[in-house]
Amino acid sequence: MDSLSTVLDRMTRARVTVVGDVMLDRYWYGGVERISPEAPVPVVAVGRSEERPGGAANVAQNIAGLGAHCALIGLCGDDAAADSLAALLGGSGVAHRLVRDPLVNTTVKLRVVSRNQQLIRIDFETQATPDGCRDLVAAYKEALEDVGAVIVSDYGKGGLNHVRDIVAFGRKAGLPVVVDPKGDDYSAYHGATLITPNRKEFEQVAGRFRDEEELERKARGLIEELALEALLVTRSEEGMTLFERRGARTHVPAKAHEVYDVTGAGDTVIAMVGAALAAQASLLQAIHIANAAAGIVVGHLGAVAVPRKELSQALALEDEA
Repeated sequence: MDSLSTVLDRMTRARVTVVGDVMLDRYWYGGVERISPEAPVPVVAVGRSEERPGGAANVAQNIAGLGAHCALIGLCGDDAAADSLAALLGGSGVAHRLVRDPLVNTTVKLRVVSRNQQLIRIDFETQATPDGCRDLVAAYKEALEDVGAVIVSDYGKGGLNHVRDIVAFGRKAGLPVVVDPKGDDYSAYHGATLITPNRKEFEQVAGRFRDEEELERKARGLIEELALEALLVTRSEEGMTLFERRGARTHVPAKAHEVYDVTGAGDTVIAMVGAALAAQASLLQAIHIANAAAGIVVGHLGAVAVPRKELSQALALEDEA
């Protein structure tokens, strides 16, 4: 079996299509020196601001950061936030088709941060329109040629109302389709290659589990119900557990890193898994790479693309071990 470092080298030549809920992440940074006289809340003196691609756009940015080719398909408004997002994606080397709908606003998440601590998050969003969702599917179908994998990044913003068709078109094209799911009904993901819920999302659909035996029973029930090839449950500080349809179960412990911010960790996991599968890696290789990448990004503030140099060093250590 190839080393993880060898797989990472192949991932730089992978071609991946990402479709999902795109958004713009805004950060306002400042110091807190006093409490407001108007209410018992801190007063933040904003000193600087920053914008980053968020949601499916962060997934795409993680793939492009490896040097791989990524085509991003997402629905947004026809507004200044969409212009900012397009500029950021272009600067990150992400080939993108932002389907602009003048009847909606681009989703924006504003985070106010002081001393590396997030004080509040403010969301600006509107639900997608039926016409916008149809245009998204049409753009996606045009982006299935000459790629090795499809990633579906569902943030529940309404842009993936036709996700069942999106999964089916990808599988019909002979591609692995990896889904980061949302909500309490996964039936629309039927037939996907792999879904990657975190523990909370998994329990929302399958019910709470008390031990590893119950987790496995519920996971295998979901695999059977949805006709999946595999299910990956990400479990924060407990690592991640992969259940494959043919019976294998693999648990990968979390890497011991200081955690500053888990924002975007799920984006990194699915980006690495999708890019690895596009590079003809096995599922086991893919989750080891994804686990190492997630351990790196939680040590950074906010949603960031995993630095390739750090990931390469981490995988080299794993290969030695």
